[in-house]
Amino acid sequence: MKNLRITVNGTAYDVQVEELGTSTSPAAAPAAPAAPAPAAKPAAPSGAAGSIVVKAPMPGTIVNVVVSAGQSVKAGDDLVFIEAMKMETPVKAPKDAVVATVDVTKGESVDSGKVLVTLN
Repeated sequence: MKNLRITVNGTAYDVQVEELGTSTSPAAAPAAPAAPAPAAKPAAPSGAAGSIVVKAPMPGTIVNVVVSAGQSVKAGDDLVFIEAMKMETPVKAPKDAVVATVDVTKGESVDSGKVLVTLN
């Protein structure tokens, strides 16, 4: 057992930590999570619809969708407007591309990280 003092938000806590097993056991545990890593590869084909994914930077409501599929956009062009806390924020194209998909509609509520548009 190890005795440690941890301070959280200015309050000190004395804790005891017990080391479990040897270094061989923890090495075996990470081997199992390594197997799911190839599962991430199937996500690449779904990106074929749009290799550049533009996500919502914040939660809010879509108040305007400026682009449509097949439309060419330049870096910095407005794609979608999100309203959050009574402010409209434009979501802009990260680089020159063609809109592959528009994944939101006007009036839709979105969470941070929701895919808004994909570009090629």
